[in-house]
Amino acid sequence: MTESPSHDATLRARTEDLAQALDIAGPRLDDATSERVSAAVEGVRQRLALGVDHTVVAFAGGTGSGKSSLFNKVSRLSFADVGVKRPTTARVTACSWSDGAEALLDWVGVDRERRITQGGELDGQDEEKLAGLVLLDLPDHDSVEPAHREVVDRVLPLVDLLVWVVDPQKYADDALHSGYLRASVGSESSMVVLLNQVDTVPDAQRENLLADLARLLEDDGLTGVYVQGVSARTGEGIDRVRVLLEEACARRSVAAGRAAAELDTAARLLLAQTPAEVPWQMGPAVERELDALVAATGLAAVATQVGNAVRNGYGRPEVPPPDRDAVALSRARWLTRAGASLRPGWQRSLAASVAGADQLRTSVAGALRGVVLDTRGPSSARVLRRTSWVLGGVAVVAAVVGVLALTGVLDLASPWPAVVLGLAGVTAVAAVTVALAGAGARRGLARKREQAVASAGRAALERVLAEGLGEPTQQLLVEHRRVRELAQAATEVPTSQPLTGSLRLPTDSDLASSSTAAPRAGAHRASRD
Repeated sequence: MTESPSHDATLRARTEDLAQALDIAGPRLDDATSERVSAAVEGVRQRLALGVDHTVVAFAGGTGSGKSSLFNKVSRLSFADVGVKRPTTARVTACSWSDGAEALLDWVGVDRERRITQGGELDGQDEEKLAGLVLLDLPDHDSVEPAHREVVDRVLPLVDLLVWVVDPQKYADDALHSGYLRASVGSESSMVVLLNQVDTVPDAQRENLLADLARLLEDDGLTGVYVQGVSARTGEGIDRVRVLLEEACARRSVAAGRAAAELDTAARLLLAQTPAEVPWQMGPAVERELDALVAATGLAAVATQVGNAVRNGYGRPEVPPPDRDAVALSRARWLTRAGASLRPGWQRSLAASVAGADQLRTSVAGALRGVVLDTRGPSSARVLRRTSWVLGGVAVVAAVVGVLALTGVLDLASPWPAVVLGLAGVTAVAAVTVALAGAGARRGLARKREQAVASAGRAALERVLAEGLGEPTQQLLVEHRRVRELAQAATEVPTSQPLTGSLRLPTDSDLASSSTAAPRAGAHRASRD
């Protein structure tokens, strides 16, 4: 049986695909997309460099939600600042169930004096189920201190599972919903919402309150997020929260779920910048514009001048300068057709990569100067012309002699006058025949030269279009296609399901079907509430 790609290898491959796509796309992306994709690539690279054996869970919430008390209750330690001390710090508190999380906490930005490691402080085997967990207590996101929100905004993108702690009085606060929750659509599998202080709510109202909270989440676009009522004061629901954390630690894909989601979001942003395959082929594109450029250069008139010069035996045809406006219009039409399916950044890049109007006009003029304008007549023309003159002269002399003989001026015995006149007629016909043959040869050669000039000029203009417009366009569209292919390769197809607290851990088939899943020790345990 072929071994499936490792979790790390899959994420690394997706990350490098995205990085390559970003390098190729470069300045063709808008600033927001470029920064977002670059941040995703760099963030995932850093996260992978630290390994994905840790599950980072952050408790986030507003002032008075009781998340620090809940943090202490879940960790079974009195470590996080609670109550009046809480607003005095904008620092993050961390409790880790691993001795190897120091580098990760450095990366998250947790001060060393704000860290504690679970070890032998507590008896009991249930702590083993949280092996690898790193639990963070964040400052209040709605604090009057701007520094607190800055810390929250900096840390949230770095965590694997986000636990929002709300209270019965402010769970519908718009600052939470508009500022954070609605921006988290697509990350439902990495989110849990806890309604703290349920002990202050009458039993008859709890279900309604939880249902209303779930409805608000649905309104925010968040589907399937697990909602749980808890009380840090009485301990109600705390065991259930620990079960959720155990499930998160057992489901190894959670540790990489954030990274996978970041890559997926960034890849889809790139796909939005390269929305579809561009239906373009250089041959037909050049052919569509060639006739217009031929007309702009007056090539047909030049070819006619060459033909006339060959036909008449005189004349000096010249190639006029290409019409500036016509060449610029031809280039503009090209850009419109080739860039019709491209986003603005790619359109600007296309315009910058193809030849400019003046450069194109110079290339057109240079190409046409290279076309040979041969006005020489046929090689037999001089011989035929002289022969025709000689025959004509003989015919004239014979005719004069014949007439003089017939009139008695010259004394020629019969039948010589008639013979001389017959010779004059024959030589006259021969002279005309030779003259017509020469004219025919000129006409035939004129047609060939005219066609040759038109054909050579057309071929020269076709090369100008291909080199100045076609090849840069083709190269850009190849890069456009490559960016799209890499972005598609970096896109996450399977999606993780939200936590349910059911402790139904991934099966072998689940792991095989997920691009971010990989087996780990203990991944097949199952237990019930």
